[in-house]
Amino acid sequence: MEWKLDDGRPIWPQLSQQLARRIITGVYPPGSKLPSVRELAAEAGVNPNTMQRALAQLEQEGLAWADRTAGRLVTQNTAVLEAARLRAAQAVIQGYFEDMSALGYPRERAAELIKEEFS
Repeated sequence: MEWKLDDGRPIWPQLSQQLARRIITGVYPPGSKLPSVRELAAEAGVNPNTMQRALAQLEQEGLAWADRTAGRLVTQNTAVLEAARLRAAQAVIQGYFEDMSALGYPRERAAELIKEEFS
C-alpha cells in the first residue's frame, strides 16, 4: 500500500490515519506485529520521530500496543477495531455529502441518489 501525504496538513496525523486504515482493513491483522518505526519511516519517506508520533497516536486510540519484547502489536479487541471502522465509514459518508453539496445537491437528494443507485 502506497503512502499518500498532503503537504497542506501535518504529516504525523496523516500517517496515523493511514496506519489505522491498514489495521481496520486487515493489512495488519489483529494480533500481528507492526513493522518497526524505522521500517515504516523508510517506507513512507519520513523522519522516524514523525512515524513514532503517528504510532503513539494509534496506541492512544487503542489500535496498537507496545510489548517490550515483541515490539508493537495490533490490538485483538474487536470492539475497538469495529469502532475505528465505523469512524472511518462515517468520515467517508461525510466526505460524500460535502462533495455532493459542492455540486449543488442538498443532503436529502444526495441520499436519494445513493438509494437510486442500489435500487
